[in-house]
Amino acid sequence: MYILKLNFMKEFIEFIENKIKENLKVNKVIVIDNSHKHRKHKFFDSKKYHLQIDIESEHLKTLGRIESHRAIMKILEKEMREKIHALEIKIS
Repeated sequence: MYILKLNFMKEFIEFIENKIKENLKVNKVIVIDNSHKHRKHKFFDSKKYHLQIDIESEHLKTLGRIESHRAIMKILEKEMREKIHALEIKIS
């Protein structure tokens, strides 16, 4: 069971990275699963993830912080409803 969950998580992270790369001009995308840091939170749901996305993108840096975050959230709209509970975005 644990191995299946790890494989799914790896595939999900790759899916998120590829989806961002396909829809935005980026140099680099790294997605980190931080769900383990939130296990004791009141509304923790093991079926949803807490992700950190580190993006290197000259294009996103030209946008304001809110606009760049909205662009990413729009791309991940379906995943935000179904699989992602929290998303931390860092743009450089």
